[in-house]
Amino acid sequence: MSKLAKLSVLDQTPVIHGHSVADAIAATIDLAQAADQLGYTRYWCAEHHGLQAVANPCPEVMLARLGSITKRMRIGSGGVMLPYYSAFKVAEQFLMLEALFPGRIDLGVGRAPGGTMSTTRAVAGGRYDSDVFPQQVAELAALFSGQLPESHHAYGVLLQPAVGTRPQLWMLGSSDFGGALAAQTGIRFAFAHFINAQYGDQVAQLYRQQFAAGHEQEPYCAVALFVICADSEAEAKDLAAAVDLRRVQMAYGIDEPIPTVDQARGLQYTERDRQIIEKERPRSIVGTPGQVAERMLEIQARFAADEIIVLTVAASYSARLRSYELLAAAFELN
Repeated sequence: MSKLAKLSVLDQTPVIHGHSVADAIAATIDLAQAADQLGYTRYWCAEHHGLQAVANPCPEVMLARLGSITKRMRIGSGGVMLPYYSAFKVAEQFLMLEALFPGRIDLGVGRAPGGTMSTTRAVAGGRYDSDVFPQQVAELAALFSGQLPESHHAYGVLLQPAVGTRPQLWMLGSSDFGGALAAQTGIRFAFAHFINAQYGDQVAQLYRQQFAAGHEQEPYCAVALFVICADSEAEAKDLAAAVDLRRVQMAYGIDEPIPTVDQARGLQYTERDRQIIEKERPRSIVGTPGQVAERMLEIQARFAADEIIVLTVAASYSARLRSYELLAAAFELN
């Protein structure tokens, strides 16, 4: 099997039906240890709020735990929802992580709220404003490079911990807005194909064309894919059925844990349900190692991607771990 340049993990800490939040957090810890041993390049934790199906509202806290139990791979946020916070405070948090785990920290940022609007107001204290996001990204880049303008309110303030290395700064996005802002700021960009499977390759191309050297000297583009890899086509079909049910639930605004195979097996869907499933299927890559790897390589080539980041949310924690094991073997990571 052909090798990818780099293969990484995005983890949403999913809560599967019949399991507790504590089980989900323990599964994230187990998966991070396994990914480190399997040869994955980096491990990102996503930020979500107020949802039953995902259980990590504070990736910066989780990363402190993951850094202590892994040795080789980079760890980071995929991402911090920046409009909730002070850019200065986020810089402090990730510099602390960098001090603890030098040369291993990524700060990926996004502007989506990561939850419902009522939850967004609660998390932000009623003051959520995504319009400030571009300014915040510029502030982070300037803080890490020590180039805040004298007119900035934080100019001259000591940014602690004062360490010699800096986290990698990434822009996360599922539209041309994120790609353009990453290019303008001169930072790394990760396109969320698992959210938008329609025109990401065009966004990636424009990012490279418009990139202006800034925080980074060269463009670097990753694509984040939803992938479930199984030992057999029959198992892949069962896992795909659970994904289909999850997509239908999300379309109807049903806030429940991730479905199991037993919940999905034999369901009778309405015509509208089937339309939802067909519309959403391009966002998922599900199959055996050969089938999945072939599709991943096609997307890598279309995006001219420097790296693929894999999100796997499966109907069981064992199936999720097995998927990452199969991918590591298919692409000969070790």
